[in-house]
Amino acid sequence: MAGLVTVVIAGMASLFMAWAIGAGSSGSTPFAPAVGANALSVMRAGFLVGILGFLGAALQGANVSEAVGRELIIGVQLSPLAATTGLLTAAILVAIGVFTGYPIATAFTVTGAIVGVGLALGGDPAWAKYQQIIALWVLTPFVGGGIAYATARTLRHEAVPEGVAIPLLGGVVGLIVANIGFVFLGPPGVNASIADATAGAFSSPRISGVDSGAVLASVAFAGAVTLALRRELAADDTRGQRRFLLALGGLVAFSAGGSQVGLAIGPLLPLLDDFTIPLVAVLVAGGLGLLAGSWTGAPRMIKALAQDYSALGPRRSIAALIPAFAIAQAAVFFGIPVSFNEIIVSTIIGSGYAASDGGVSGRKMGYTVLAWVLSLALALGVGYGVFTAVRSVA
Repeated sequence: MAGLVTVVIAGMASLFMAWAIGAGSSGSTPFAPAVGANALSVMRAGFLVGILGFLGAALQGANVSEAVGRELIIGVQLSPLAATTGLLTAAILVAIGVFTGYPIATAFTVTGAIVGVGLALGGDPAWAKYQQIIALWVLTPFVGGGIAYATARTLRHEAVPEGVAIPLLGGVVGLIVANIGFVFLGPPGVNASIADATAGAFSSPRISGVDSGAVLASVAFAGAVTLALRRELAADDTRGQRRFLLALGGLVAFSAGGSQVGLAIGPLLPLLDDFTIPLVAVLVAGGLGLLAGSWTGAPRMIKALAQDYSALGPRRSIAALIPAFAIAQAAVFFGIPVSFNEIIVSTIIGSGYAASDGGVSGRKMGYTVLAWVLSLALALGVGYGVFTAVRSVA
């Protein structure tokens, strides 16, 4: 009975964490560039990101959840008390960021808190996993910001027709979408992409170990997106850009749910091994927590990111969202916890610097980076200290 009570308490802490993430990172970042480009209102952005984040959590949340729950510490399994302490520590820090208007990097905070309580529990550092995580965190600003800058410069160049460049970018996005894994396209317990499912319906040879059918399906899907977007832009250039921008925001919001839900429910997974609760049910519960946070707390952070960081037009917003979507899906695929604040802020800076009137605030950026670094160190130290103190009196 006592074990069940502690699991219930840990579950409540997980839902609080999910709400804090929805109100902050996953709820604010995906549509911030679209709001900055006046393609969407703040309140409508909060509503849409909640729905799409929920779907992403339910359909793509397993990889990151497993990584956060079972791969950050080796040698021990998180206890209910440790999971509760880590989740509450991280959630409180993220909530402070939401209400003060500064984007705390959720992945930094949750990772630090879980590692802190895991070390206090007697576990050993998972150095191999840390190398993957740190590599992604360090590369994200350079890769995301660099691609956003190059894309924005290309779209602004007079020699590059928008009617050609934007559809080609849409084709790249379509190529990524065609290869995203979804649980409902594969057999039980296995993800499959649109390209895989299409190739599976036909008999196609493998060339050098590569399924030629999946390659052809990917190219066909990308081509269809390119042609559809080209036709949309030819009919009405402004409307076509806005629709593409909103579609990108939706894809990023979906990806945010698939990644960020793992930060909230991952620590619960070791606690549920003794219960017959399917993972999909836990993912749905976490997705509902993200949705609630997006609807109740995200508008404040959406405004902060859209207006305080950079005044973006539709083209620079498109340039910001494309690398954000690609990085997010890479993180989901490899099961690496990633901060959507870091991704979006980096790509907003990159696209903002593509024009002299980008309006990027260097002082704001400095405070934000400092907040990211401090959130990791603070969460690790507080998680370790609080769990040590609680366990000594428990």
